[in-house]
Amino acid sequence: MRTLRRLKFMSSPSLTDLGNRDQTVLDERGTQQRRAGANATWNSIQDGVISVFQRKGLPETELYNLNEGVRQLLKTELGSFFTEYLQNQLLTKGMVILRDKIRFYEGQKLLDTLAETWDFFFTDVLPMLQAIFCPVQGKEPSVRQLTLLHFRNIITLNIKLEDGLSRPRARVPPSIVQMLLILQGVHESKGATEEYLKLESLLQRVVSPYLGTYGVYTE
Repeated sequence: MRTLRRLKFMSSPSLTDLGNRDQTVLDERGTQQRRAGANATWNSIQDGVISVFQRKGLPETELYNLNEGVRQLLKTELGSFFTEYLQNQLLTKGMVILRDKIRFYEGQKLLDTLAETWDFFFTDVLPMLQAIFCPVQGKEPSVRQLTLLHFRNIITLNIKLEDGLSRPRARVPPSIVQMLLILQGVHESKGATEEYLKLESLLQRVVSPYLGTYGVYTE
């Protein structure tokens, strides 16, 4: 009987084992809480950015809160994927919001509404995005570069702009010329892409002569 009791006692978990198990549980809970906090922060940033694209603006203190949220996310495991999230989620969603308001227009109506859309984007959206994502500045590609490239690819090259510029009595607003010149100045590390060359073909319709990638364009 004494031997049996001794064996039962020896087979019981030690205090050290119990302590390790408790610590593992605490670590798992801590990881889950950090992930939940990071997701909540990301959702808050996403809501704020979409509000900017929707012309709703931000409350007075919201910019500071979003700034801090970005700083916190950069310190988490999401930090290394931040640029990918910015491109594939926020910027894409935002540009689609702007594009959907003008995508079915044609001719002069398209030129005028695109000019107004660009003015809003360039004077309100772009500076606000640079302010929100200020903690990311210094990394390449920059927030400004990514945002302008998304405007080029999702809006400028996905509407009937070439048709509008080609019409005999087309009146090209100055904002359209500004838009094309600014977008032409944004370069990618892989050189002249198909999208960049398409942009040049649009630009040579409003600026003549125009020195492009493959030489001088004239009317």
